[in-house]
Amino acid sequence: MSALEQLGRNAQERPPGYAHRAGILFQTLPYAASNDVVDILDYLHKCGGVARSAQLLDAGFPRRELLRLTGLGTSQPRRGIFVLPECDKGLLAAVLSNGRLTCASAAGHYGLWLRKPPPQPHLACGHGHGSGFIRHRTVRFPGHPSLPVAAVEDVALHALGCLPPPASTALATSAIRLHGVPRELLASQLQADRSGSALRVLRELDVRAESIVEVDAQHLFRANGIAYDTQVFLPGIGRVDFLLSGFLIVEIDGFAFHSKRADMLRDRERNNAAATGGYAVLRYMPEHIWFDPSSVVREIRTVLAGDRRNLGR
Repeated sequence: MSALEQLGRNAQERPPGYAHRAGILFQTLPYAASNDVVDILDYLHKCGGVARSAQLLDAGFPRRELLRLTGLGTSQPRRGIFVLPECDKGLLAAVLSNGRLTCASAAGHYGLWLRKPPPQPHLACGHGHGSGFIRHRTVRFPGHPSLPVAAVEDVALHALGCLPPPASTALATSAIRLHGVPRELLASQLQADRSGSALRVLRELDVRAESIVEVDAQHLFRANGIAYDTQVFLPGIGRVDFLLSGFLIVEIDGFAFHSKRADMLRDRERNNAAATGGYAVLRYMPEHIWFDPSSVVREIRTVLAGDRRNLGR
C-alpha cells in the first residue's frame, strides 16, 4: 500500500487505540497510564468541556466517577453527555449532533487561517438527522484524538469544496504550511465528478504565502489580472512580499508591523535601498486589502502604467 493510500484510508476503519461511539471514531486515552490518577474534571477540560459517557468510560474512568460529575458543576443537556459551564459551544454542537467540527468551524482548533467565523457550525457527520448546521458527509481520516473535531486533512478538503476563494485558499494553504498536509494527498482525495472546482482552487493556491492577508492579496491580484511574483529576494534589499513587472515592490504589513523601533529602522533602510535601486514601493495594511481593494488595484495599475524612467531606472 502506498503512502497516499495509507493516509487516505476510510476514517471509519478502527485503528488500534480507537473506539466507535455514536458513529464517531475517538481515540481512547488511558485513565491510569501511570501511577498518577487523572482527575475526571481535568480530562473533561482536555476534551473541550464536553464528552459522552461512552468516551469517558473508554478512557478508563469507572462509572462511579461519572455519577459524581453532576455534583462537580457539570450539566447534562442530554442523557450521557456531560458539559462544563465554560464548554466550547462549537464542540457542544458537534457532540449533540453526533458529528465533528470541520471546515471553517474547525479552523481555530488547528490555528488555520480564517478571517470570519461561520454563522452556523460546519459538522462532519454521516447521518442525515438534525438541523441548524452545515453538513459535510464525506469523512476520510481519523479525527482529533480527544475532541469532536475532524482531522486537519478533512478540514482542508471540506473547506476547498465548501468555502469560496480566498477563504478556502487561505485555509488550505495554512493546512499545508502549518501542519505539513501534502498537497498531493489533498488532490488524491478530490477525484470525484463534483470535486472539479475544489481541485482547481487547490492547484492555484500558492504555498509561498506566509499569512492570510498575503493569500487575500494574491487572490486580489489574480482576480484583476495583475501578474506578480512573491517572496522575491532582491540584493541589497532582502526578501519582498511581491514584485510586479520587475520594478514595483508591494509589501503587506502585518498587524505587528512597527511594533518595535528596530523594525522601524530596518523598514526605513529597506525603503531607502529600494528607492536608490530604482524600485517603486507600495505598502499596504491588511485593512487596505480587505476593506478598500479597489484603491489598492487602482494605485498598483497607476504605478505600473507610469513611465519606468520616471522612477529612476
